[in-house]
Amino acid sequence: MYDDFRSRNFSHELIALIRNIFIQIICTIIILFLLKEERLSRYFVILFSTTSLILISTEKLILRRVLNYLRSKGRNIRSLIIIGAGEVGKNFYDSIFDNPHFGYRIIGFLDDKRKTFLNGKYLGKIDELDNVLSNERVDDVIIALPNYATDKLEEVVRTCENHTTRIKIIPDYFKFISSKYSISVFDRFPIISVREDKLNELHFRILKRAFDTAFTLLLFTFLFSWLWPLIALCIKISSPGPIFYIQERWGRDNKKIRTYKFRSMVKCSNNVDENGKFRQALKNDPRITKIGKILRKTNLDELPQFWNVLKGQMSIVGPRPHPTPLNLESKDKVHLYMLRHLVKPGITGWAQINGLRGETKDMSKMQKRIDYDIWYIENWTFMLDIQIIFMTIWKMLKGDPNAY
Repeated sequence: MYDDFRSRNFSHELIALIRNIFIQIICTIIILFLLKEERLSRYFVILFSTTSLILISTEKLILRRVLNYLRSKGRNIRSLIIIGAGEVGKNFYDSIFDNPHFGYRIIGFLDDKRKTFLNGKYLGKIDELDNVLSNERVDDVIIALPNYATDKLEEVVRTCENHTTRIKIIPDYFKFISSKYSISVFDRFPIISVREDKLNELHFRILKRAFDTAFTLLLFTFLFSWLWPLIALCIKISSPGPIFYIQERWGRDNKKIRTYKFRSMVKCSNNVDENGKFRQALKNDPRITKIGKILRKTNLDELPQFWNVLKGQMSIVGPRPHPTPLNLESKDKVHLYMLRHLVKPGITGWAQINGLRGETKDMSKMQKRIDYDIWYIENWTFMLDIQIIFMTIWKMLKGDPNAY
């Protein structure tokens, strides 16, 4: 694994080191327990782990600095040849070129077609690999061929093995993979997940569900028991009509759910325009009642969705659910739009606390909102949810200019 750390920053190496030391601590405790060792106290475990972390991380930081210095002087460099000058090969070359501290040198490309961007790095056709390996010192051959070039791939592997040259393959479908992907082994087959989805793992879903339920029950007990009747009374006094507004939206795995809100618009307001498109709430929208403006500005109109949380249809934090007409309108126009339904929708979300809420007639605004939703799904942690909840409360107290 150490060779992989050439392309990783120190924080990645430090995290791996902490995990390693944690395993050592557990093993040490088990051994001391089984041996009934009495001469070593509990302070030994603390001293051992702390000293190991400080000394080893210092050693690795110094080593990294020394290697970066040597590489800047042209030493400790590994030479590479890239087979295939397509998009994947070019992107790999750009990554090496932009990061000389990785310690790699690109000798050149082999490709059956000369590309304009190669700029003197073209070594010939793929069939000439044998001659290149015979005349050049090559540490690694990077294969970046398209998936359909199976015959060429076999030829390259055979040639490299005859020259005892290490081979590394970049899959052509790597361009479809997000920055957060995972690799696992199923039986003897390596499996690449296009994007990481922590909330697809049962233990994380249980953790999130347990927090949602406990937090919501506390709100119902100490806050909603008196706040909801007060809001309901204000709605009834301000305009005729029902207290709650029920709307069909999409939940996890595209399942239809009925979400609840305090009614903030006049009774029987039209949500579809003359062209059949969904009418989003606008600034100074005439459909919004006087009390509705206050509810929407403070996000209090969303509180009944905690009932959806108790029912297990929504989470406190997640991508905001959109009405069915807006989903149908956006799913073919916004890149990766439907991926937001990999998880339960939320009452608040990462996009909302970053100011991406309100009207989204411009599809570029919707795209930005979806980008934040996807980032949340790929980078979810329990502490991120806590952070979003606190930031939501702060924005409620401070006031959000996009809340209308």
